[in-house]
Amino acid sequence: MFILGNLLIALSVAFHYLLYAYMWIIIIRALISWVNPDPYNPIVSFLYRLTEPVLRYARRIIPPIGGIDLSPILVFVIIYFLDTFLVGTIREIGFRLKMGAL
Repeated sequence: MFILGNLLIALSVAFHYLLYAYMWIIIIRALISWVNPDPYNPIVSFLYRLTEPVLRYARRIIPPIGGIDLSPILVFVIIYFLDTFLVGTIREIGFRLKMGAL
């Protein structure tokens, strides 16, 4: 069972880093939006393609208030929840399988 435990621990670490990287991508996109970027720039279009589906869904829940888009804050809360609850649970199950407690 320790092999399955190690696999779950490794998956939890990988998922943690993916969530952390996505959080930074959203921060970069929010900062870029303040300077009115060129939409034909490949980096800008890549950031928009990567973040727009999630932010569009978050805008349905929290529409812009007074011209201020609060959807990144909702996405940060969801990322934090996923990181603490889901990743933490997977990691804990992995440690318990590794130690033979399950």
